[in-house]
Formats: sequence, C-alpha cells, structure tokens
Amino acid sequence: MVLTVDVGNTNIVLSAYRDDARIFTSRMATQATKMEDEYAIMFADIMRLYECENECFEGAILSTVVPQLVTTLTRAITKVCNCRVIVVAAGIKTGLNIKLDDPGIVGADLVCGAVAAKSRYPMPCIIFDMGTATTISALGRDGAFLGGSILPGVRISLHALSQSTAQLPHIDPDSFRNCVIGTNTIDSMRSGVILGNASMMDGMIERYRSVLGEDATVVVTGGMAEMILPHCKTTGMFFDSDLLSDGLYMLYKMNTKS
Repeated sequence: MVLTVDVGNTNIVLSAYRDDARIFTSRMATQATKMEDEYAIMFADIMRLYECENECFEGAILSTVVPQLVTTLTRAITKVCNCRVIVVAAGIKTGLNIKLDDPGIVGADLVCGAVAAKSRYPMPCIIFDMGTATTISALGRDGAFLGGSILPGVRISLHALSQSTAQLPHIDPDSFRNCVIGTNTIDSMRSGVILGNASMMDGMIERYRSVLGEDATVVVTGGMAEMILPHCKTTGMFFDSDLLSDGLYMLYKMNTKS
C-alpha cells in the first residue's frame, strides 16, 4: 500500500492506495502546533478505523503548503508506516513543463492537481482549487503549466468581512437559500459570497478561455467547490474531489519506478 498525505492550511487529507485503487480517504484539521507523536497517534487511529493498521506500506508521499510541518509529519508517518516518505518539493520528478518565472516557487498543491489533471482530462485545462485560498491553474494544449491566479477563499472572505466591519456578523455560508437579492444582512452576505464566487468563476473561465482556447476543460476541486459549483452558469465543468490525492499517488509512482 501507498499512503498519500495532502496538507492544506485548513485540512490534512490522508488516502491509502493498493494496486492503483483508493482504499480510503480521511480528513483531519491542520494544526501547526501539534507534535510528531500527536500526529502519529491520529494517523494510527485512522488506520485502525479503516482496518489498515496491520497493512504493509511500501511508501508514502507528502505534499504540504505549511512548511513548518514537513519534518513533524514526515517523522509521524515514518513511525506509523515504517516506510520511506517522499516530499513534494523542488527537484522531484513531475513530468510537467513549468513555465513560471521561477519554476521552483510553484506550490506543491498546484503541482499535484496539475499532474492528475494532465493525466485524466483533455488539454488545455483550467483547474480551480477552492480551499482556504482559491487558486486557478492554467495548463496549455501540450500540458505545460503556464501559471494562474490566487484569490481569497470563501471562508477567508467571510472572516475578513466580519472582522473588518463593525456591524457584519460571522455567518455560516452553508445555509444559502439561493436568494439573489438579500432582504437582511445575513442573506445579503450569503448572496455576496456564494453568487459572487460563482460569478467570479464564470468570469475567470471566460477570460482564461480567451487565452487558452474556447475548448479548455474546467476541473474544480477543494472543500468549498460543492457549495459554489451549483450556482455557476458555465456548463460542462468536472468536479474532482480526489484530484490532489490522486496526483500525489501518480507522483509517488513517477518517483519510484526504479
């Protein structure tokens, strides 16, 4: 078995693969203050939950946008799985032609998403990853990583709105009732953040397609995607909740072929 660990600013996603099949996927909160033994206990509990505690792991791969957790999580994974841990970083084989000003700065999460999208979707491709931040990545007709955009995520936007204004409360966007014109503060905030993000996606897709081509495939992933996607006007988008985990598994195979 192979363990993939995708660390975002808000959540850590663990997935286990056997013979190219995903056995389980589990999520936990990212906490930079936890020690390696605390993470090891949490990982072991998840393995036990999915009846994988006695499985033999041939290896693991770690992607993180929280650099201070690299050593902590690598040691925690090693304690639980007793295997080599590959870290997605500069120098790893990706199969991507990264055409940024400095290819070394591309985020590990963007690499994972691009690797999976290039493998399974028609090119050119636009990738939305809607997590703590919303990122947009562009893959050219030949699969080259061309660059992208970074925006505040849905919950970050709401948090900033309530923190920076005296009269706007903290709200839960999950209860949006498809109300375009809010008649109270909370419905107005929900309309703004849900429909505003959906309109942003529609608008950015139009702009990206004007550069990449009107046939550019659109792939959407991330924890906030399912909340926003139903309100987009663009048709034919692909929702892929496991894009990053599958990309990690592809990277593991790519870097252990020998």
